[in-house]
This record gives sequence, C-alpha cells and structure tokens, in this order.
Amino acid sequence: MSDGEPGPRPHGADSSRPRPHGADSSRPRPQYGEYASPEEQRARIQQPAPEWQQPVTPAAPVVAEAADAGIPSTKPAPEAQPAGDVLSRRRMIDRVVTISLLVYGLFNVVTSFPSFLDYGAYAETMFAVLGLDVTLSDPAAGRPWGIAAAVVLAIGWIATALVSLWSLRRGRLTWWIPLAAGILFTLVTGVLMAVPLMSDPAVVKALLGATGG
Repeated sequence: MSDGEPGPRPHGADSSRPRPHGADSSRPRPQYGEYASPEEQRARIQQPAPEWQQPVTPAAPVVAEAADAGIPSTKPAPEAQPAGDVLSRRRMIDRVVTISLLVYGLFNVVTSFPSFLDYGAYAETMFAVLGLDVTLSDPAAGRPWGIAAAVVLAIGWIATALVSLWSLRRGRLTWWIPLAAGILFTLVTGVLMAVPLMSDPAVVKALLGATGG
C-alpha cells in the first residue's frame, strides 16, 4: 500500500450511510457507530420531548385544598369574642337593670307611705285630679284601708327584692321580676285605696254627676 492511498476504514465507519435524523452535520463521524440524535438521547434517559411536557400550573392555595379535603386549616381564624365574656356582659346589664328597678320601687314605697297613712289628704288630692267638688262623709273610715295599702306595698317590695336576689345568684334573667311585681302591687294598692271612695255616697253622687249619669 502506497503512502498516497487511504488506509483501511475502521470497522463500522461507513461514510456513505446517511446520518440519523437530527444528527449534527458539523461534527465528524465517530470511529464506531453514529452519534445519537436528540430524540434518541431523550428516549434513552426517558425524558419527554419539550413539546410534550405538560405545562406547570400554579398550585392552589393550601388553605383551599385543606378545606375541600375536610382538613382543618392551620391559618388562624379571626379572633371571636369568647362566649363567657358575652354571657358576663349580659348578666351585668341584667343586674344593673334589676337593681335600678328595685331602687325605684323602694323610692315609690317610701314616698307613698305619707299619703296612704293620711287618707283624708289622699282623698282631697284624688278629688282635685278628677275635678270633683266633694268631701268625704267619714274621712276616718278610709284610714284602715290606707294602712293596709301601705303594708301590702312594703311586703310586696320586700318579697320582690328577695326573689330578685335569689334569681341573680342563680344567674337567671331577672329584670322582669321587679317590673312585673311593681305593676301588680301598684294595682293592688290602688284597689285598696279606692274602696273607701267608692263606698262614700257623696263621692259616688259627684262621680255620676260629672259623667252625666
């Protein structure tokens, strides 16, 4: 073999064999075999082609996924007012209203005593309010009724105060007790104080004359 003749080609190197699709034509052929194309390289490493890669979607918030799955969220919830504080506030308001009504009732009892014990003065006040020009036939007959009304009013207030305090200590709603008791005992004492007036003939005659009867 002369120096000008080309030497024998290595086994497997065939220049006439076409290059694989996608092979880099600028690179010289390897001595053995061929360079793997990008498709073959990806197939060997089991990597999907760029055009087949699924787009990456942003992950949903963890809080929403946890809520959908029924898992409690770790995100701190808005701070709610404790139920104990609300209950304590309601009890405090109820206590203040109840005590205020009891104080008003006591003031009413104390200021009513003088007029109840002096039935003659009470009758004159009622005649002035009704616009009647009349006097009692027997002013002394109404005194026992005035005393009875004062006693009923005092006992009613004491009983109302005891029941209200008992209810407050049990933590129950109490404001309605002195309110209802005040209305009840005011009606009872009003009836007691009206008995002597309705029993006096002169007063009945004046009332009938004022109404046109």
